[in-house]
This record gives sequence, C-alpha cells and structure tokens, in this order.
Amino acid sequence: MKNTFVYKRATLAEFKEAIDEYGWVVYEKAINQKLISEIISSFDTCYSMRREIQMLNGIEVNMEGTLHHLLEKDNFSLELLSKLYCHREIRDFLGGNYILNGINGVINSKKAKNTYIHNIHRDVRTFSGENRLMIQMIIVLDDFTIFNGATHFLSGSHKLDCKPDEKHFKAFAQQAIAKKGSIILFDSNIWHAGGTNFTRKVRRALTLGFTKPYIKQQFDYPRFLGYEFGETLNSDLRQIIGYNARVPASLHEYYQPTSQRMYKADQG
Repeated sequence: MKNTFVYKRATLAEFKEAIDEYGWVVYEKAINQKLISEIISSFDTCYSMRREIQMLNGIEVNMEGTLHHLLEKDNFSLELLSKLYCHREIRDFLGGNYILNGINGVINSKKAKNTYIHNIHRDVRTFSGENRLMIQMIIVLDDFTIFNGATHFLSGSHKLDCKPDEKHFKAFAQQAIAKKGSIILFDSNIWHAGGTNFTRKVRRALTLGFTKPYIKQQFDYPRFLGYEFGETLNSDLRQIIGYNARVPASLHEYYQPTSQRMYKADQG
C-alpha cells in the first residue's frame, strides 16, 4: 500500500486528491479503543439474533458472518454516529447534507470463505461516474492484515464502468492493511472484495454507507426507531439517521407548512 493515502490526520485537500486518484483512503487511530471494545462486545449477541432470522427465512447460504442494520436505541450506534469521524470529508464528497444508507457488520472467519463479501463487487448497483451518490466507511475492529482477510481494493477502478476480470483484480488489487481503530473511506464505485482469513481468529469490521438524502435507505431507520424518538436527538443525528428526508405516507403528512414537512428543503 502506498503511503500517499494513509493518514493519521489529513487536510481536506489531501483527502480530495487521494479519493479522486485512488478511490480509497485510510485514516489511522480514528476511533477510540473504548468505543471499539463496546462495539466488539455486542457483536456476538447481534449476530446470533440476525443469524437466527436468516436461517428462519431460508437465506443463510452465503450470509455467514454478516450482521445488517445495527442502528438501535441502546447500543453503540448512536454514540458512533454522534461523533462521526470524517464528517467534513463525507459532506464534501457528497456535496452537502447526507444520510445513513446502512450500518452493518462483518465477522470474517476461516470457515466463512464463500460469503458474498468475498466476491469482487462494488457497493452501488449502477455506475454513477463523477456523479457522487454514495461513500462507504469501514471501521476496523481487529487489525486488518494480509493473513486475516483485509479487504482488497483495485485503486482507480472507481472510474471504470465494467467489472474487472478476476485475473486482473488479483494481480493489481491492494489489501487495506490497517490497525484496529482505523477508518477506511472509499468511493462506492470502486471494485473491491473481502480477503480470505487464514488465521484461527475472526476479523471483525463495521461497514457504513452514506448517501445524498434523496437516495432510499436500505432500512427505514426513522420509522424503526420511532418518529417520537427522533425528537429527542440533536440536529446532527436527526440529519444523519434520515429524519429530515422521510417520505409522507398520507395527505395529512404531505400538506404541511415548510417547517414541518417530512422531507426538508435543504436535502437536495
């Protein structure tokens, strides 16, 4: 990995240059270890509940080690989002206000070799080119190494419409070697793949996506948490979680004064 896009701190100009050229950036020592420990301590319980539902609904194949939609009232998620690292970078990348598209987790183990995260993929279905719709964040909960399945990124491929063939990807993709507590920010157009874990220990991470407010969320977080609960949150959390970009479900909700509309005027 080239040192030109691995930072402890970076100016906004350095971020813009790196994300444009390479498509991904690593920030070291971004999340404090106390919060990292809190996140890790909740993973087993969160995974067990979601795995049970996956199996109950018959979709457990290729889903092992995946935890989706971890935004809840009583876990680490609100603290994490309220102290969101790289807020200015995300806002600059997306050109203004943004919302959470998804907050998920991955437990990469030696036995989980065939999950969808190991396929070469990008995190948007349609190539958006220079029209930036979405940015991804990986929060490193265990050191990412070449041995435990650090994510592979094909630098510069965020500018390519077509999926690279496997031979080319394996030859030129770089692994994101990063310490626990680091953040990896990347353009959602970039082609990447989870690596194989050859060790006996699991390699855990959080994956968050952020979009322009008019992009539909993977999960209706405001409705899940409750509209009344949203009134207890500060303005920054309300914005990120999506309370300012809701869709009316009745004419009564639609016909409201500007200040009370569910989709606010500053959401783009």
